[in-house]
Amino acid sequence: MKMPLDEVMISRAILEEQLKVMLNNLELDVAVVGGGPSGLSCATLVAEKGKHCAVFEKKLSVGGGMWGGGMMFPRIVVQEEARRLLDRFGIACKEWERGYYVASSVEAVAKLTAAACDAGVEFFTLISVEDIVIKEEGKVTGLVINWTAVDIARLHVDPLTIACCYTVDATGHDSIIARLVEKKTGLVQVKGERSMWAERAENQVLHHTKEIYPGLIVTGMAANAVAGEHRMGPIFGGMLLSGERAAQIILGQNE
Repeated sequence: MKMPLDEVMISRAILEEQLKVMLNNLELDVAVVGGGPSGLSCATLVAEKGKHCAVFEKKLSVGGGMWGGGMMFPRIVVQEEARRLLDRFGIACKEWERGYYVASSVEAVAKLTAAACDAGVEFFTLISVEDIVIKEEGKVTGLVINWTAVDIARLHVDPLTIACCYTVDATGHDSIIARLVEKKTGLVQVKGERSMWAERAENQVLHHTKEIYPGLIVTGMAANAVAGEHRMGPIFGGMLLSGERAAQIILGQNE
């Protein structure tokens, strides 16, 4: 017999379960800000090692710039060095020329996201980070969060706070968390990204993926923006490798 639908019951189920999730994620080992490819790969790899990790994304969906491929053609390029990560996440690809592989941007985002979910990563979308917590020890120990809609509407609504041992700035070109630390401490300099130069940007992004302030690691295009490095366009091997490097730093592994 078909059970009747109860609108209030549906609402109650959503609210009760999501409030439980939010309460369970007020204290984290790793808070990843930005759900693009570097953030997703970092979050997955630390969560697989047992770290309590959540991703905070200001938009409705994760994936960052990977969704759009190149100029909304839904294909991305990954170079030989990162091919193993496509295999690692089960992302199909084909060799276009020696050392260059083409993959579906939609499949790439979907499988990176699924891998993160399988690893136990929690996602909080439509959330913006408006400040950080830095106390006497001189370390980023928390994030001050609010609804993205509040930020867009420029409303004065007091935020909430998340505690974390590590924060990963995976906010891409904007390098939002690094800029907050720059503004609040003066001890970090965000130089801003330079013009397109794919080869150099890809080669240097791993070098720039590092802990730039106690408790704050930059990855992906945020790392290049902090360092004043070039941008690379729709080739995403460096983003995946940078996320892996950020995870290695958190886990204390060798390169």
